Amino acid sequence: MRASTLVLGALVARCGRARVSLPGGCAIGGRPIDLHIKGLEVLGATITQDHGYVEATAKRLHGGEILFDKITVTGTEDLLMAATLADGETVMLNCAREPEVADLADLLNRMGARIEGAGTSTIRVKGVSKLHGARHRIIPDRIEAATFIIAGALTGGDLNIAGCDPQHLGALLEKLKEVGVKTAQTADAVRVMGDNPPKAADMVTEEYPGFPTDVQAQYMALATQADGTSIITENIFENRFMHAQELVRMGANIKIEGRRAVVRGKTPLSAAAVLASDLRASASLVLAALVADGETIIDRVYHIDRGYEHIEEKLRGVGAQIRRIGEILPKKAAAPAARG
Repeated sequence: MRASTLVLGALVARCGRARVSLPGGCAIGGRPIDLHIKGLEVLGATITQDHGYVEATAKRLHGGEILFDKITVTGTEDLLMAATLADGETVMLNCAREPEVADLADLLNRMGARIEGAGTSTIRVKGVSKLHGARHRIIPDRIEAATFIIAGALTGGDLNIAGCDPQHLGALLEKLKEVGVKTAQTADAVRVMGDNPPKAADMVTEEYPGFPTDVQAQYMALATQADGTSIITENIFENRFMHAQELVRMGANIKIEGRRAVVRGKTPLSAAAVLASDLRASASLVLAALVADGETIIDRVYHIDRGYEHIEEKLRGVGAQIRRIGEILPKKAAAPAARG
């Protein structure tokens, strides 16, 4: 998993020593932790690496200026936690602006931290000696919400995705407007009305607030059913088109050109045995299977459980015919309620 480095800064700040395994996660391209290490060294930590582990030691971290060469979400979060307990002031430049970063800072401030600027490219942290307990409600998962929104658009359904924050979904909602999908928002819900068939539109993944790379695969599934040619450009990870070949097995017309995928639609999709290569690829195959003729079998679905809780139950609750192998469908879900 990717989260091992997220405890590195917090542990060395609090305990003076941390030893964690090098991170794993989806194989979607190079994902180095050099920015974590450089930042911790600026704060006074000594870093060693051996046999798949990274160790950080410091009698006491001190403030400093950290300039990220590239925008990094986990790097921003890791060093934000480390700086919270460091002596003096830390200034972090070129920070990630994702809502999750701001949410973490909100929690830390409730616990006694002194953080300003989270959610912008510059964060200032005045170190404190210790933190205390607090009560905090974690923000909704915007990627899960985006996946279900695209499911509604793809299937021509009328879905209300409750318990989300539409302000965190701006790039997706703007893109859906461009392709002709109608949506309506309240303070904590998005309704998607797939009355009109989608039309093609190009998409480029970018750091927040741009279109999220974690929704690229799901958007590609939608593009296979859009009228016209869509060009999808992946700017964040260099190996994040592994789902494309599986979609082709289902009948999609997709050509990969480096960091670009050219998707020509609308193409009818048909059932196939496909392989889930990573978390978001899994989601795209589930979405494609919803509109494919026949029964699609997706292998290695353990990937999807890393980012979606009971996705089959949620989709089944709105009419999809979906189950895990070995699971018996409830009678009420066995009647034809959705294509595919």
